[in-house]
Amino acid sequence: MTGAIAGDIIGSVYEFDNIKTTDFPLFTDESDYTDDTIMTVAVADWLLNGGDLVKVMQRYSAEYPCPMGGYGGRFSYWLMEENPLPYNSWGNGSAMRVSAVGWKFDSLEKTLEVAKETAIVSHNHPEGIKGAQATAAAIYLARSGKSKQEIKQYIETAFSYDLDRTCDDIRPDYSFDVSCQGTVPEAIIAFLDSSDFEHAIRLAVSLGGDSDTLACITGGIAEA
Repeated sequence: MTGAIAGDIIGSVYEFDNIKTTDFPLFTDESDYTDDTIMTVAVADWLLNGGDLVKVMQRYSAEYPCPMGGYGGRFSYWLMEENPLPYNSWGNGSAMRVSAVGWKFDSLEKTLEVAKETAIVSHNHPEGIKGAQATAAAIYLARSGKSKQEIKQYIETAFSYDLDRTCDDIRPDYSFDVSCQGTVPEAIIAFLDSSDFEHAIRLAVSLGGDSDTLACITGGIAEA
Protein backbone atom coordinates (compact mmCIF):
# COMPACT_ATOMS: atom_id res chain seq x y z
CA MET A 1 0.00 0.00 0.00
CA THR A 2 3.01 2.30 0.22
CA GLY A 3 2.91 2.38 -3.57
CA ALA A 4 -0.59 3.82 -3.42
CA ILE A 5 0.50 6.48 -0.94
CA ALA A 6 3.52 7.40 -3.07
CA GLY A 7 1.29 7.69 -6.12
CA ASP A 8 -1.13 9.92 -4.25
CA ILE A 9 1.62 12.27 -3.08
CA ILE A 10 3.28 12.43 -6.50
CA GLY A 11 -0.03 13.05 -8.26
CA SER A 12 -1.30 15.58 -5.73
CA VAL A 13 0.10 18.70 -7.37
CA TYR A 14 -1.22 17.73 -10.80
CA GLU A 15 -4.86 16.98 -9.87
CA PHE A 16 -6.01 20.49 -10.75
CA ASP A 17 -3.03 21.34 -12.95
CA ASN A 18 -2.81 18.40 -15.33
CA ILE A 19 0.43 17.68 -17.13
CA LYS A 20 0.18 15.57 -20.27
CA THR A 21 3.72 14.26 -20.24
CA THR A 22 5.81 11.79 -18.29
CA ASP A 23 8.59 14.37 -17.92
CA PHE A 24 7.86 16.09 -14.61
CA PRO A 25 9.43 16.31 -11.13
CA LEU A 26 8.21 13.48 -8.93
CA PHE A 27 8.20 15.65 -5.81
CA THR A 28 7.89 19.40 -5.35
CA ASP A 29 7.61 21.69 -2.35
CA GLU A 30 3.83 21.52 -2.78
CA SER A 31 3.58 17.71 -2.91
CA ASP A 32 1.54 16.27 -0.05
CA TYR A 33 -0.82 13.46 0.82
CA THR A 34 -4.53 13.84 0.13
CA ASP A 35 -7.79 12.21 1.15
CA ASP A 36 -6.69 9.16 -0.87
CA THR A 37 -3.88 8.41 1.57
CA ILE A 38 -6.02 9.11 4.64
CA MET A 39 -8.70 6.64 3.57
CA THR A 40 -6.11 4.09 2.41
CA VAL A 41 -4.54 4.08 5.86
CA ALA A 42 -7.97 3.96 7.51
CA VAL A 43 -8.83 0.77 5.61
CA ALA A 44 -5.44 -0.73 6.50
CA ASP A 45 -6.03 0.10 10.17
CA TRP A 46 -9.41 -1.62 10.03
CA LEU A 47 -7.90 -4.71 8.38
CA LEU A 48 -5.24 -4.95 11.10
CA ASN A 49 -7.26 -4.00 14.16
CA GLY A 50 -10.89 -4.64 13.29
CA GLY A 51 -13.81 -2.60 14.54
CA ASP A 52 -16.47 -0.72 12.62
CA LEU A 53 -15.04 0.37 9.27
CA VAL A 54 -17.31 3.39 9.06
CA LYS A 55 -16.21 4.62 12.48
CA VAL A 56 -12.55 4.05 11.61
CA MET A 57 -12.91 6.08 8.42
CA GLN A 58 -14.70 8.86 10.26
CA ARG A 59 -12.03 8.91 12.96
CA TYR A 60 -9.23 9.24 10.42
CA SER A 61 -10.98 12.05 8.59
CA ALA A 62 -11.43 13.94 11.87
CA GLU A 63 -7.94 13.33 13.27
CA TYR A 64 -5.98 13.90 10.05
CA PRO A 65 -7.33 16.92 8.17
CA CYS A 66 -6.67 16.74 4.46
CA PRO A 67 -3.84 19.13 3.49
CA MET A 68 -4.48 18.94 -0.26
CA GLY A 69 -7.42 18.24 -2.50
CA GLY A 70 -10.41 17.15 -0.49
CA TYR A 71 -13.16 14.61 -0.13
CA GLY A 72 -15.92 14.44 -2.71
CA GLY A 73 -18.92 16.56 -1.81
CA ARG A 74 -21.30 13.76 -0.88
CA PHE A 75 -18.59 11.69 0.82
CA SER A 76 -17.54 14.65 2.96
CA TYR A 77 -21.09 14.80 4.35
CA TRP A 78 -21.10 11.02 4.82
CA LEU A 79 -17.98 11.29 6.97
CA MET A 80 -19.71 13.75 9.29
CA GLU A 81 -23.04 11.99 9.66
CA GLU A 82 -23.94 10.25 12.91
CA ASN A 83 -25.22 7.13 11.19
CA PRO A 84 -23.98 7.31 7.59
CA LEU A 85 -25.58 5.07 5.01
CA PRO A 86 -24.36 4.03 1.56
CA TYR A 87 -25.49 6.46 -1.12
CA ASN A 88 -25.15 4.49 -4.36
CA SER A 89 -21.88 6.14 -5.36
CA TRP A 90 -19.88 5.00 -8.37
CA GLY A 91 -17.03 7.39 -7.55
CA ASN A 92 -13.40 6.32 -7.57
CA GLY A 93 -13.11 6.71 -3.79
CA SER A 94 -13.90 3.03 -3.37
CA ALA A 95 -10.93 2.06 -5.54
CA MET A 96 -8.39 4.53 -4.19
CA ARG A 97 -8.74 3.28 -0.59
CA VAL A 98 -8.71 -0.48 -1.21
CA SER A 99 -5.04 -1.32 -1.87
CA ALA A 100 -4.32 -2.90 1.53
CA VAL A 101 -7.02 -5.49 0.83
CA GLY A 102 -4.98 -6.74 -2.12
CA TRP A 103 -2.10 -7.50 0.26
CA LYS A 104 -4.00 -8.94 3.20
CA PHE A 105 -5.52 -12.23 2.05
CA ASP A 106 -4.33 -15.54 0.65
CA SER A 107 -7.08 -16.14 -1.88
CA LEU A 108 -8.62 -14.15 -4.69
CA GLU A 109 -12.10 -15.03 -3.45
CA LYS A 110 -11.48 -13.50 -0.02
CA THR A 111 -9.82 -10.48 -1.60
CA LEU A 112 -12.90 -9.83 -3.73
CA GLU A 113 -15.23 -10.35 -0.76
CA VAL A 114 -13.46 -7.88 1.49
CA ALA A 115 -12.91 -5.36 -1.31
CA LYS A 116 -16.68 -5.31 -1.74
CA GLU A 117 -17.10 -4.92 2.01
CA THR A 118 -14.87 -1.82 2.02
CA ALA A 119 -16.78 -0.32 -0.90
CA ILE A 120 -20.41 -0.83 0.09
CA VAL A 121 -20.30 1.23 3.27
CA SER A 122 -20.54 4.24 0.96
CA HIS A 123 -20.03 3.23 -2.68
CA ASN A 124 -22.69 0.53 -3.12
CA HIS A 125 -23.37 1.23 -6.79
CA PRO A 126 -22.29 -1.77 -8.94
CA GLU A 127 -19.58 0.34 -10.58
CA GLY A 128 -18.27 1.48 -7.20
CA ILE A 129 -18.03 -2.12 -6.03
CA LYS A 130 -16.48 -3.24 -9.30
CA GLY A 131 -13.79 -0.56 -9.15
CA ALA A 132 -12.71 -1.62 -5.67
CA GLN A 133 -12.73 -5.31 -6.55
CA ALA A 134 -10.80 -4.83 -9.79
CA THR A 135 -8.12 -2.79 -8.04
CA ALA A 136 -7.71 -5.25 -5.17
CA ALA A 137 -7.74 -8.20 -7.57
CA ALA A 138 -5.01 -6.67 -9.73
CA ILE A 139 -2.84 -6.17 -6.65
CA TYR A 140 -3.48 -9.70 -5.41
CA LEU A 141 -2.68 -11.22 -8.80
CA ALA A 142 0.47 -9.11 -9.22
CA ARG A 143 1.86 -10.07 -5.82
CA SER A 144 0.96 -13.70 -6.55
CA GLY A 145 3.33 -13.68 -9.50
CA LYS A 146 0.83 -13.47 -12.34
CA SER A 147 2.06 -11.89 -15.55
CA LYS A 148 0.68 -8.62 -16.86
CA GLN A 149 -1.08 -10.53 -19.62
CA GLU A 150 -2.73 -12.83 -17.09
CA ILE A 151 -3.82 -9.86 -14.99
CA LYS A 152 -5.17 -8.08 -18.06
CA GLN A 153 -7.16 -11.13 -19.16
CA TYR A 154 -8.65 -11.67 -15.71
CA ILE A 155 -9.70 -8.04 -15.25
CA GLU A 156 -11.22 -7.87 -18.73
CA THR A 157 -13.16 -11.11 -18.21
CA ALA A 158 -14.28 -10.52 -14.63
CA PHE A 159 -15.09 -6.81 -14.84
CA SER A 160 -15.63 -6.09 -18.55
CA TYR A 161 -13.11 -3.24 -18.57
CA ASP A 162 -11.63 -2.26 -21.92
CA LEU A 163 -7.89 -2.69 -21.44
CA ASP A 164 -7.09 -2.92 -25.16
CA ARG A 165 -5.83 0.66 -25.14
CA THR A 166 -2.52 2.29 -24.36
CA CYS A 167 -1.73 5.42 -22.41
CA ASP A 168 -0.86 7.10 -25.70
CA ASP A 169 -4.36 6.27 -26.95
CA ILE A 170 -6.04 7.62 -23.83
CA ARG A 171 -4.00 10.74 -23.08
CA PRO A 172 -5.08 13.21 -25.81
CA ASP A 173 -8.79 13.21 -25.01
CA TYR A 174 -8.80 12.17 -21.36
CA SER A 175 -10.19 14.71 -18.91
CA PHE A 176 -11.15 14.94 -15.24
CA ASP A 177 -13.31 11.95 -14.31
CA VAL A 178 -14.10 10.87 -10.75
CA SER A 179 -16.05 7.74 -11.69
CA CYS A 180 -14.67 4.26 -11.12
CA GLN A 181 -15.48 3.35 -14.71
CA GLY A 182 -13.54 6.37 -15.96
CA THR A 183 -10.56 5.95 -13.64
CA VAL A 184 -9.84 2.34 -12.73
CA PRO A 185 -9.35 0.94 -16.26
CA GLU A 186 -7.04 3.82 -17.11
CA ALA A 187 -5.04 3.32 -13.91
CA ILE A 188 -4.66 -0.38 -14.67
CA ILE A 189 -3.56 0.40 -18.23
CA ALA A 190 -0.83 2.69 -16.85
CA PHE A 191 0.44 -0.29 -14.86
CA LEU A 192 0.21 -2.63 -17.86
CA ASP A 193 2.10 -0.17 -20.09
CA SER A 194 4.89 0.45 -17.59
CA SER A 195 8.42 -0.89 -17.32
CA ASP A 196 8.85 -0.27 -13.57
CA PHE A 197 7.19 1.44 -10.60
CA GLU A 198 8.33 4.97 -11.39
CA HIS A 199 7.34 4.60 -15.02
CA ALA A 200 3.87 3.42 -13.96
CA ILE A 201 3.36 6.49 -11.78
CA ARG A 202 4.61 8.82 -14.50
CA LEU A 203 2.25 7.25 -17.02
CA ALA A 204 -0.72 7.55 -14.66
CA VAL A 205 -0.06 11.22 -13.91
CA SER A 206 0.56 11.97 -17.58
CA LEU A 207 -2.99 10.95 -18.47
CA GLY A 208 -4.33 14.04 -16.71
CA GLY A 209 -7.72 13.86 -15.05
CA ASP A 210 -7.91 12.99 -11.36
CA SER A 211 -4.14 12.63 -11.19
CA ASP A 212 -3.64 11.78 -7.53
CA THR A 213 -6.29 9.06 -7.56
CA LEU A 214 -5.09 7.62 -10.86
CA ALA A 215 -1.53 7.44 -9.52
CA CYS A 216 -2.75 6.10 -6.18
CA ILE A 217 -4.52 3.17 -7.86
CA THR A 218 -1.68 2.55 -10.31
CA GLY A 219 0.91 2.77 -7.54
CA GLY A 220 -0.87 0.20 -5.43
CA ILE A 221 -0.77 -2.28 -8.30
CA ALA A 222 2.74 -1.44 -9.51
CA GLU A 223 4.18 -1.91 -6.02
CA ALA A 224 3.00 -5.52 -6.06
